[in-house]
Order: sequence, then structure tokens, then C-alpha cells
Amino acid sequence: MSKMNAVMYYGPNIVKYEQVEIPEINDNEVLVKVDTALTCGTDVKTYHRGHPVLIKNIPSGFGHEFAGVIAAKGKNVKNFAVGDRVVAGNSAPCGKCYYCQIGEYNLCEHLEFLNGAYAEYIKVPEKIVNCNLHKIPDHVDFEEAAFVEPLANVVHGAEKTEILPGMTVGVVGIGPIGLMFVKMAKLKGATVIAAGRNPLKLKLAQEFGGADHVIDLSKNDTPELQFKELTPEKKGLDVVIEAVGLPEIWERMFSLTRKGGTVHLFGGCKAGTKVQIDTRRLHYDGIKVISVFHHTPLYIKESLRLISEKKLDVKKLITHRMNIKDIDEAIKLHDAGKAIKIALKP
Repeated sequence: MSKMNAVMYYGPNIVKYEQVEIPEINDNEVLVKVDTALTCGTDVKTYHRGHPVLIKNIPSGFGHEFAGVIAAKGKNVKNFAVGDRVVAGNSAPCGKCYYCQIGEYNLCEHLEFLNGAYAEYIKVPEKIVNCNLHKIPDHVDFEEAAFVEPLANVVHGAEKTEILPGMTVGVVGIGPIGLMFVKMAKLKGATVIAAGRNPLKLKLAQEFGGADHVIDLSKNDTPELQFKELTPEKKGLDVVIEAVGLPEIWERMFSLTRKGGTVHLFGGCKAGTKVQIDTRRLHYDGIKVISVFHHTPLYIKESLRLISEKKLDVKKLITHRMNIKDIDEAIKLHDAGKAIKIALKP
């Protein structure tokens, strides 16, 4: 058998379900038979407009959150065996550049990314095998394990935000990433206010994330006052996390925090966009601003631990299960606001 079914990306809004060659592996790589791949906001954006890092050649494999079983391995791969249930991060740092040397692996100048999970098989390159491929505990199923990569981004972001017990944290934008931020903030002992427009997501903010309060932005064009009403002495949030990725939303985050509060701009905006910030508020009110990108091998491990210990019931975020050949329909469901995560099966 040399052919497999796969979704291939040909350009904005053009993907094809077709037969392609099963990837060949070298002595240091593994071939994984995909059991479950998840849709992701990044994939939805890529579908519509491409991606400068994930899509380097056309046609390209598509999808990057997955779990499966090792179908073949190179002779130099010692820590894994054929038949192992595994999950992989979607990147690996080089370990040698300036940023790796100072421990900021997510900023590695030579990050190697993995794409192509919407397929029967995916090749995991050597760097990822060495630092970001993990065996799945027996009690964790493939759908749960596929959440390791997206959750790792949130674990990283939550850690860098320095959320402490007793803080009041706002999360604006409650797609899957925002919903996981809600849950992580609750696990850290914060009171959490979640804000969004989609009824399904607002419901999950409470049922999955455990949000203490939700704000329906579709019914409130000026939510700043409502946020402050829900904070101690109505001073404003200790931390606000933006998980939308729109410059106009970034700008509004600074009106939600108290003096000395933290604005975490997690949602990535389109390259080249700019924002305007009230410098008086930033400087004289001592607002801290952070923005965290991606994950590191440490946070991949921590994410798998949290899922393994059932700290998050991640399967609550799966709203649909479909075959990979239905990728166009899956994207339409996301665009219509009817899906959170879709589990795609080869």
C-alpha cells in the first residue's frame, strides 16, 4: 500500500480530498496512523487566506492537531515502538539558536512546524520525535489526546500571565482557546468573567470553563461598565485576556483593567495591522502588557498531564464528528458559529 486519502490545500478556499503518496520516513522519523484530528481557528484562517509559515508549498498537507498510532518507525528511533498510541506537538525548536539558548523555545529562529494531520497518515520529523512526541496514557482516548497541542498554548499563556488565587480575570473571545483560558484561570483559583457573542460559546464558558459570570456582547456594545461592576470595589479586572485577534478589540482591553492590571493580548492579529493605545493609561496607571505566542516542549508535557489527570473535560468542546473528506462543511460550520471543535476521522 503506497497511497492514502488526505486533504490537500491548494490556495485560499480551495482544498481537495484526494489520494496521495504515504510519506516515506527516514531512520530518525516515525509514521503515525491518524485516529483523530481536530479543527482549529488557525486552520480556519489558513483555509480562507493561506499561512506564511504552515503553508510553504502548494499543494500542502493541512491540519496540525492530532493523535494516533505509530505505524512505522526509523531504525534509530529508540523510545517508541510500532503500535504505540502517541500525540505530537506541531513544532520543535532547534535547540541551538539565541532564543533556544536563553530558554525561549517558542521564539526559536528555526522552529520546525508539522502540518498535514487531515490524512490517514502523517510523518513526524526527527526534531519533533526527539522532544515533542509522547505516548498517550491508556486511560486517555485519542480525542482527548488531540487537544494536547492547543491546550499547550493556553497553559503557556496562563503561566506567563501569572494568574493568582483570588484574582478577577476577564476573557474576551470564547472560541476554543478562550474557553480553555477560562478553565485554566479557574484552575488557578481566579474569579472569571467570560465575554462573547455566540450563545453556544457562552453556555460552554460556564459548563466547560466554570465561568463565574458571562457577558453577552451581542446585547451590550459598551461592556466596560458591566465588567467593572463585577470586580472588587468596581476597580476593574486584575487580568484581561484577549482571545479574538482583532486590533479594534485589542484597543478596548485597556479600559477593562484596574490600575496595575495586566492586559494579555493573546489573539494574533493579521500582519501589518496597528493599534492605538492611551499612553496616559498605560504609563500612569501602570498597566502591564504581555503577548504570548505558541508553546514549548515543557508546556506540551504539562498539557498532556492536565488532560491525563482529567483537570479539563476537553471532549465537551467537540461539537461535531466528521470524516476528513467533509473539511469544507467543517469550515462552514465554524464560519457560521455552529462549531467549537470538530473531530475529523480519516
